[in-house]
Amino acid sequence: MVVTGAGTGIGRAVAERLRADGYRVTGMGRDASRVDVSVDIRDRDAVDAAFAGLAPLYGLVANAGIGGPNVAGPDDRFEDLVRTNVLGTYWCCRAAERLGVRRIVVTSSILARIAVPHYTGYSASKAALLGLVRSLAAELAPDTTVNAVVPGWVDTDMSWEGLDAMPGTRDEAHSEAMRAVPLGRMTRPEEIAATVAWLLSGDAAAVTGQGIDHNGGAWMS
Repeated sequence: MVVTGAGTGIGRAVAERLRADGYRVTGMGRDASRVDVSVDIRDRDAVDAAFAGLAPLYGLVANAGIGGPNVAGPDDRFEDLVRTNVLGTYWCCRAAERLGVRRIVVTSSILARIAVPHYTGYSASKAALLGLVRSLAAELAPDTTVNAVVPGWVDTDMSWEGLDAMPGTRDEAHSEAMRAVPLGRMTRPEEIAATVAWLLSGDAAAVTGQGIDHNGGAWMS
């Protein structure tokens, strides 16, 4: 099993859950001190090298990505957001495919569903991942299932950085954000990990091409 972005947040929780479930997990990420294999997923050759020798590969959790806003101008981060979140995920999926992967789970975001100002790059990249999942699911069937988890506010450093960028104090920003969440709280990373574990299991063998919303009711479909 490979989990990208395994050094922090959702990725770390997923890797821990899968190890507890008895899987042999290779955690990948950019910080060599936190993962098994250091790789920048924006680099296609580096991705191919990182995956080499991992066959047979049962599952891939393509979780690595970057967040934050972007604004028009010379410092616009749009390209880096798309290169990391879309191209990087794509390179990982293709590398896993060549190793005979049977289950792929991609981490998208509620911002693929809703409009948020100044997040054009992040929103566009996470929406693109849902299209990637549907297309790969059709392409790789019947041997491989491909699905996405679509989290809302999750109690991770990335989410708190987003809250810190909002007006007011951190507590005020948190309270305002939770007003849009019917369950009134952030999702725990371990809860996302449980959904990922189900999608990787035999219980979800007939589930493919889906985006599983996991956001406390902030988006209902």
